[in-house]
Amino acid sequence: MSTVLETQGLCKSFFGIAAVQDVSIRVDEGQILGLIGQNGAGKSTLMNLIGGVVQPDSGQMIYQGKPYSPRGPADATAARIAFIHQELNLFTNLSIAENVFIEAFPTIGRGPFRVIDRAAVRRKTKEVLEAVGLDLSPDMQVDRMSPGERQLAEIAKALYLDASLLILDEPTTSLTSRETEKLFEIMRRLRERGKALIYISHILPDVLSLSDSIAIMRDGRLVTQESSDKFTVDRMIALMVGRSIEQLYPPRTAAPSHETLLELKGVSARGIVENVNFTVKRGEVVGLFGLMGSGRTELARMVFGLDSFEKGEIVVNDRKLEGTSARRSIRNNVAFVTENRREEGLLMNINIADNIALVSLPSFARTPVQVISQPELVSSVERVADALQLKSGNIVTQPAKALSGGNQQKVVVAKWLLSSPTVFIMDEPTRGIDVGAKYEIYNIIDQLAANGSGVLFISSELEELMGMCDRILVMSRGEIFGEFTRVQFDQEVILRAAFRETANGKNGNGSHLS
Repeated sequence: MSTVLETQGLCKSFFGIAAVQDVSIRVDEGQILGLIGQNGAGKSTLMNLIGGVVQPDSGQMIYQGKPYSPRGPADATAARIAFIHQELNLFTNLSIAENVFIEAFPTIGRGPFRVIDRAAVRRKTKEVLEAVGLDLSPDMQVDRMSPGERQLAEIAKALYLDASLLILDEPTTSLTSRETEKLFEIMRRLRERGKALIYISHILPDVLSLSDSIAIMRDGRLVTQESSDKFTVDRMIALMVGRSIEQLYPPRTAAPSHETLLELKGVSARGIVENVNFTVKRGEVVGLFGLMGSGRTELARMVFGLDSFEKGEIVVNDRKLEGTSARRSIRNNVAFVTENRREEGLLMNINIADNIALVSLPSFARTPVQVISQPELVSSVERVADALQLKSGNIVTQPAKALSGGNQQKVVVAKWLLSSPTVFIMDEPTRGIDVGAKYEIYNIIDQLAANGSGVLFISSELEELMGMCDRILVMSRGEIFGEFTRVQFDQEVILRAAFRETANGKNGNGSHLS
């Protein structure tokens, strides 16, 4: 079995901070290498070095037995190295076929009379779509596809390249359980064909079951690379974090009161949500669970004022919210941590301090002409950043894009914490972050509730909702199909409610469905 890729002593620093230090890993043909580590451990930087996005300060790489020094992503593509990123790299204004062939289109004719061979483009795109189980037209525009479909289209693009090495960075974050299993089947088939794969994921049981060997990084260094049969999930966590984590969820430190902070009354939008009724009390964490397409995110956007609804009322702090406006919600102390932190939660090229201060700028305005008090703003921003244990360089100069995914998520949360919200909507706040960062987010949720905020916690991970929530609401096809208090939590019963459809009949008051 020959080695496809080997890194030898790779080092890379940004803004004076070492992101990768003396890292040496290897992946062989016909092998899946699981790569794990906390956010900020250096995994993404290592992948960017392999992909030619950045160049190493020192060290070298050997690819298929030869020195490999990519000067840009095009060099990696030419070497038949394919990347499937967590943050998808598809052009949403183009079709699936155009995205698949974006590097080079097949042509017919000669010289100036060459034209794109549209028939070949459609035929070959159809073949790779079928290989990943996507029954879609090659001509479909990407912005009409669901996140899960886009992820599979990204994988289809890699299949077309016939890559020797595939690097999959958190590829299951947008997939349903069925799509995830389909992806794993594809990965196993590629391994059987002799392909080498690097699989990066925070879902440790998946890494353990799929991988032939596992490499663990911490603080920019390689802790170990060993055969997967040498690991358990507990050992993986201990090596990632540097200590054992005795429990995944912190204990709740306060109980909900009877005071209602948020109430939805018959909220409806045709084809999206229908007659949604629920409350969130002061000090309460209410989970909202449902499968992809259930309407969870759409409902959250309506509550925050980003999207409109046709019927019903939304009441915050005994005040009915009028109109559709995020600014209106901010004025009423409603916060929204969106599931898409890169496009909707952050200004990636702006420094960390300005990102955190964005929502709260008016509160730092002084003098009749509303000049921002910069010292006061920076002091407040640093206080919130320290409370969240944000790992960064100088927050006044370092851009948000230079942070790891978990630390970017902390910046999004910090932005809202600074505005002291009474209602906190969190849509998939732990997606794509490691077990240590998840624990910190869970602590934040507990503290928000303990300090008197109401939290609406949306997640596709039922286990974390059961670990953190006082109640769980279940959505399916835009309706609430079940409500479960903590003493009623039962994974099988909650999942059954999530799969339930209107045709099967719904308990009219949305109570516990057994």
